Amino acid sequence: MTVAHALLRYISIGDHNLMRRVNRWRPPRWVRLWMICATRGGDGWLWYAMLFIVLLFGDDRRYFAVASAVMAVGLGIAVFLWMKRATGRKRPCAIEPHCWATLLPPDQFSFPSGHTITAFAMAISLGSFYPGLDIGLLFCAVSIAASRVLLGMHFLSDVLAGALLGGLLGYGAFALIA
Repeated sequence: MTVAHALLRYISIGDHNLMRRVNRWRPPRWVRLWMICATRGGDGWLWYAMLFIVLLFGDDRRYFAVASAVMAVGLGIAVFLWMKRATGRKRPCAIEPHCWATLLPPDQFSFPSGHTITAFAMAISLGSFYPGLDIGLLFCAVSIAASRVLLGMHFLSDVLAGALLGGLLGYGAFALIA
């Protein structure tokens, strides 16, 4: 077994152990509501609203900020669609039922988390133009990422990879456009 295979096996075992614990945990109602709202916000409407607000109230850099965010998210979507088909990793909810979440996944593959890629691509690109929004944007992105794990849609490694890829795309788009 190569080092890469051993590392992937180690990550997979950790992912599956966490999945079993999360899928059986019954969090307080406020946590369940927060996670469902976060994942629905990550469906896109939250980011459309944010772009609209930046266009209305942003300074003279607003068009560059929106272009950067759209570029980062667009590239992120292309990357996660390709990677999901290339890896073919099953979602946690396809392996073991969740004890309280009944949401249906948007597709059958898990790696990487598309919600997380787009959330971090948007947060990093917009936050790079408007640092005053960083805390709110990162709170939203982290909430979306956590929701994907807690709702049984993704493994922890899926959202960590999504956060890394989205962050790199967000910063790359900012650096290109700024």
